[in-house]
Amino acid sequence: MAEPTEIDAHSPNPRDDAVETPEQATTGRQSSPSGHRSSGKSHLSGSVFEQIVENERGYANEKYFMPCDEQEQTRLAIMYQCFTSVLNGQPSFQSIPRNAKRILEIGTGTGDWAVAVAERFPNAEITATDITCFQPTDVPPNVFFEIDDAQEQWTYTEPFDFIHIRGLAGAFSNWPAVYAQAYQHLQTNGVLEVADFGTITLGEPTADSYLSIYNGACASAAEKSGYPLGLDHMKKSVIENAGLSIGKSRTFDVPLGTWASDPRKKVAGKMALIATLEGLESTSLRLLTRHMDWKVEDVRDLCGKVQGELMRADARPSIPCHFTVARKLPI
Repeated sequence: MAEPTEIDAHSPNPRDDAVETPEQATTGRQSSPSGHRSSGKSHLSGSVFEQIVENERGYANEKYFMPCDEQEQTRLAIMYQCFTSVLNGQPSFQSIPRNAKRILEIGTGTGDWAVAVAERFPNAEITATDITCFQPTDVPPNVFFEIDDAQEQWTYTEPFDFIHIRGLAGAFSNWPAVYAQAYQHLQTNGVLEVADFGTITLGEPTADSYLSIYNGACASAAEKSGYPLGLDHMKKSVIENAGLSIGKSRTFDVPLGTWASDPRKKVAGKMALIATLEGLESTSLRLLTRHMDWKVEDVRDLCGKVQGELMRADARPSIPCHFTVARKLPI
């Protein structure tokens, strides 16, 4: 859809410097690209990864609060489509230069974004990392998946033109250190884009709603865990203290459900609602049972009540979607 809608008064239109028509690329297994890690880390695609099973959900490690099981993969795939709808079909808020040679995605999840960008930019090397591996095997030859924790030392030997981080609120205990490494591994004039959803709200919020209880409990648990939720990591001061310069920031108000009158908002809202309903348990189960001593059945009971509130005809729930773009300026 070419025209901006009420999702945001300044929704991005297709950019002049983006490749408009994806070029078909031969798929297959990847070999190690130039500039990859000198440490010899594996370049994986669809490899078997042993999950930690906890309360009938699978997790990648003992720290990260979100699961990585099939149920979560489905939610991530829907969220990717939601982001794409919000961005008017574009892969990113900031346009990726036509001549980009090296692109890095942190927290690739199902790998949908990395694959889409690899198809649009067949001459670029796309490196996509995550702490677990459930990415596809049949992918363009210029996309490379790695199991890696971005909080550890980055050992890339060549800089990147574009670094993409999306949906990782609560993933890192030390965002300034992650940004510092992003700065170190960007080309001069290279771009970092960070995107995240904020807190779900009702059309007429009340302090005693089940949603308010849910939001407050999750925030308290995350703070206690040392991996806070929220969007403090997207504050200008946090990013610019790493040496980066904020270029632009924008918030899109995404309705949850089909209550909005605008057709594009209905599409984005329907997908956002499905992902949100699916994500209530994913977000809260480990946080509340581990750090707030809740019983599993109590967590699931609260999630069910929040789902009921969000599905009410008069609820008009929404969620803000934030984007921040920063650049590594010449010294």
